Amino acid sequence: MSVGKRLYHYALLFKKTIIIALLMLTVSVGAELIGPFIAKKMIDDHILGIEQTWYETGETKDAVAYNNTFYKRGDYLLPDEAGGEEAHIFQIGLRFFFVDDKVTADGERSFKDGKLIFSSKDGERSYDALELSGSQIMAFYKPEIPRIIQLVILYFALTVVAAIFHFGQDYQLQRSANRIIQKMRTDVFGHIQRLPIHYFDNLPAGKVVARITNDTEAIRELYVQVLSQFFYSGVYITGIFVALFILDPKLAAICLILLPILYIWMTIYRKYASKYNHVVRSKVSEINASINESIQGMTIIQAFQREKKTQDEFEVMNNTHFRYQNKLLNLNSFMSHNLVAILRNITFVTFIWYFGSSAVGGESVVTVGILYAFVDYITRMFQPVTGIVNQLANLEIALVAGERVFSLLDEEGEDVKNDKTPRYKGHVVFDQVSFAYKKDDYVLKNLSFEAKPGETIGLVGHTGSGKSSIMNLLFRFYDCQKGSIQIDDQDIKTLPRQTIRDHMGIVLQDPYLFTGTIASNVSLNDPRVSREKIEESLKAVGADRVLKHLEKGIDEPVIEKGSTLSSGQRQLISFARALAFDPAVLILDEATSSVDTETEAIIQEAMDTLKTGRTTFIIAHRLSTIKNADQILVLDRGAIVEKGSHDDLMALRGKYYQMYKLQQGNKQAG
Repeated sequence: MSVGKRLYHYALLFKKTIIIALLMLTVSVGAELIGPFIAKKMIDDHILGIEQTWYETGETKDAVAYNNTFYKRGDYLLPDEAGGEEAHIFQIGLRFFFVDDKVTADGERSFKDGKLIFSSKDGERSYDALELSGSQIMAFYKPEIPRIIQLVILYFALTVVAAIFHFGQDYQLQRSANRIIQKMRTDVFGHIQRLPIHYFDNLPAGKVVARITNDTEAIRELYVQVLSQFFYSGVYITGIFVALFILDPKLAAICLILLPILYIWMTIYRKYASKYNHVVRSKVSEINASINESIQGMTIIQAFQREKKTQDEFEVMNNTHFRYQNKLLNLNSFMSHNLVAILRNITFVTFIWYFGSSAVGGESVVTVGILYAFVDYITRMFQPVTGIVNQLANLEIALVAGERVFSLLDEEGEDVKNDKTPRYKGHVVFDQVSFAYKKDDYVLKNLSFEAKPGETIGLVGHTGSGKSSIMNLLFRFYDCQKGSIQIDDQDIKTLPRQTIRDHMGIVLQDPYLFTGTIASNVSLNDPRVSREKIEESLKAVGADRVLKHLEKGIDEPVIEKGSTLSSGQRQLISFARALAFDPAVLILDEATSSVDTETEAIIQEAMDTLKTGRTTFIIAHRLSTIKNADQILVLDRGAIVEKGSHDDLMALRGKYYQMYKLQQGNKQAG
């Protein structure tokens, strides 16, 4: 499905609001476009209508007294009202002349020696005429004043209606756009929760953030500005052409040539704008990722004096972004204002030529009111044309942003299920498990071991031996390519990932704390974890001794990543978090490697409490933390090379023995 169709389907979710907005826009445009017709009527029927045929009549409504006789315009005579002798009023410049006779001549007018002369190619004809004074002119205009006032009031009322409905459609479109983007952001963020961990291995966090914030905001402009402008322009141009065809079908047909010109121009523009916008949006994501990474790693950057190098790398991306933004700017400048100006000038030249040739050819020349309406409508027509041209850039930005957002949504994910199962016993079996992060590059090879309920399993080995990969498979962050992993005799691949993790706990080497409080970081705002449970868990791991000096205790604020707390405090909170959820399987991933000796002693005291009633896997850096483990697995290049208790492995005098002696020697040397 194309990006446009998918954006359309999102709009359909709130179609009621959008339809209301578009209907209000239609009313607004309709009310606005009636204006020139009102102006035409005012000019032709009332301002210039004084040159209509007048008839002698009695003293009735709309009759004007002149030379002891009452005269009334022929179009104001009532159906049962008979008119007398004809009379006419003609204007030459600012002077008005009264002819008490029937006039059939036409042509250029002049007045000489009491005669009104009409000159044309057929010759001259003259009529006796009297020049009207100012008061007499006003008397003949008096019947028009109430009608002109009514039209002015109608024009003003329509302007107010257009403004009200335009405000209404803008409000409704903004409202619907906000709802659409809210839904889209919820969908994107929700989908991120469904994506497998390996998706984030090669995608910087800043790029994901850019898609949720920057790209969705660009799409919002599509619904607010682009949709509004395109529909407004479409309705407006359609209305103008309808009006032009009513006024003069021939000239309106000539103006239709503008539509294919606009279509061709839009096709050419989009070809280049799409290319430039793809680069611009991509660079925005890279810049966000770079800024995010630099902020998180600012300590290292400054410690190793990498400020200049980091600045240079940022400048490369920033300059590319700047260069393509300038290309877009040049494209918009060259093909927006210039195009509209050229089209407008060509249209007016055609307009002048058309009416000029009609006048020169002696054909019937249109009225001043029609001329005014035509000029007004043609001038108005280029407002929506300019609007379309100006919004094409936003359209391309929105489509490119939409493509990036939908590419994220198209990534295969797995539904988050809330299925609950009874707490399992914790009998874990790895049976001939092989696993590779990249195809055929196996980091675990034919791994087999068993952890009985309540046992503590120690995992040791050099960096890259596969210790953390075992944890990743057990949590189903990844799935093994060969073999099977069972918990309580059930293959974990047959269970929803969330169901498996519901009875698992983990403490990482570098614990992650969220913005909130110590209490919220222990409970993760899960209603199942009461405040009493939080306090008990913190006390059980000995955290109360380390955190007791904090002013607000467990309600002490925690900022991003817990940067105001020591590594030991963060680790103890992480231990309490794992304990609070009472997991059947607990994994400690080098959980004591980054804490001081005093905190390690506190954690060691709490270890027995943590391990009670649950199967525990300890990925150990300090071998002293697993001396009491029921079973120790020694890993080397993804395979188990030694297995047994601490005493068994020491007696074996193999790899484990060497590693343990090396650490003990380092301690004694220290």
